[in-house]
Amino acid sequence: MSELQRIVSFLPSATEMLYALGLGDRLMGVTHECDYPPEAKTKPVVVRSLLPDGLTQREIDAAVSDRLKQGLSLYQADEELLRHIRPDLIVTQDLCSVCAPSGNEIAALFRVLPEKPEVLWLTPKCLNDIFQNLRDLGQATGRLAEAERLIAGYRRRLDEIAAVTRDARRPRVFCMEWLDPIYCSGHWVPEMVRCAGGDDALSREGSDSVRILWDEVQRYAPEVVIVMPCGLDLEKTVTAAEALLPDFPGWRDLPAVRAGRVFAVDANAYFARPGPRVVEGTELLAHLIQPDRVAWRGSGRRWCMA
Repeated sequence: MSELQRIVSFLPSATEMLYALGLGDRLMGVTHECDYPPEAKTKPVVVRSLLPDGLTQREIDAAVSDRLKQGLSLYQADEELLRHIRPDLIVTQDLCSVCAPSGNEIAALFRVLPEKPEVLWLTPKCLNDIFQNLRDLGQATGRLAEAERLIAGYRRRLDEIAAVTRDARRPRVFCMEWLDPIYCSGHWVPEMVRCAGGDDALSREGSDSVRILWDEVQRYAPEVVIVMPCGLDLEKTVTAAEALLPDFPGWRDLPAVRAGRVFAVDANAYFARPGPRVVEGTELLAHLIQPDRVAWRGSGRRWCMA
């Protein structure tokens, strides 16, 4: 694989994978959401969101739904900059139209780029898919051996968590992926919860998260609530949780609230992005769900009581 390969990432998780593989020097363009590792923020931004800043959770949900119903994109690519970069490889996804540019945007770019780049589609629905995506990226960039080494390390860490929590009593967990309206968790998050020693019966493992009624949550009576709105960091999650959750009918009667086991987490870093940090996210969940069995060994502020 030539060291001159020029890569553009349309996906924050792909950007994280590229850096994990030691390919930061080949990365020539990223999205406005690519913020990890910090070096990614120094790269040219080739994709931006078309949604205005400052919207509430309900306004974001309405704006996204309206644009998708009209067949409109949520993102705008900088075609002039991409023509200048002349990428050999574009890494994107075909999983969620809200998370990053997908099929329609790529088709539009092919009409304006003078040379057609290779496109690597990442469409993970579970943890194994995430690791396979890393393997595919390693294959496409000549770093397959490094990808396999990383995957082995990630699997070992997950196996260690599962072994510690395997015979523990599993509390009822509810992972809230959006607050207004309420969405349950989906895709790989339920698998992370199970590995961490909990059960989320309201989740949709291996498929999209969906809207659910608050009455369903009340009947479920979760013993642990993890607030993880997609795309939000810890600070924004705490702000949203403090503004919205206390007004839910019967909120204070939930077992999780009575026990002080409602946690806001940095979903943007550890749960919503299908990249290497889902392993650390699983370790964090294990500490929050099974604190007597799993100590938190990470650094920095990763969660907050909501």
